[in-house]
Amino acid sequence: IRSGDLVSIDIGTKLNGFFGDTARTVPSGAVKPELLRLLSTGEKALEAAIEQAREGNRLFDISFAIQQVAEGGGYSVVKEFVGHGIGTKLHDEPQVPNYGIPGTGPVLKEGMVLAIEPMVNMGTFKVEVLEDNWTTVTADSKPSVHFEHTVVVRKNKGEILTWPKKKA
Repeated sequence: IRSGDLVSIDIGTKLNGFFGDTARTVPSGAVKPELLRLLSTGEKALEAAIEQAREGNRLFDISFAIQQVAEGGGYSVVKEFVGHGIGTKLHDEPQVPNYGIPGTGPVLKEGMVLAIEPMVNMGTFKVEVLEDNWTTVTADSKPSVHFEHTVVVRKNKGEILTWPKKKA
């Protein structure tokens, strides 16, 4: 890792039989302004998605919120990997894509738990998995950011269960 790079950290945990999943992309040292803008857009995409994680909305309202923020900023979203249901399994149904048609998909019910994880790319949406079968890069080698929270669907908006913002 060099100063000026972006570093993604993705952490899964298990406590009392239940999983949590969270990710954050952070700058290493001083980064270029265009990378700060990409980071900000990724965070905003996650915030917009969490706002849609409310009872009575549809699953792809979450997906569309991610896509709208990312593409509105001039970026693309990863289509090959998705967010997911989470609970007693780390990866469960339903899948939560980073793109979608609003007003479609299963109806969200209070108490559903989802790992919402926007992946926003500076270039193409296409990704490649390297020989280690884990490391993933964009097909055009341009920067990407990844943010994730485990969220429970509530009446008015999603409630973050992982890595909440510090209270002032």
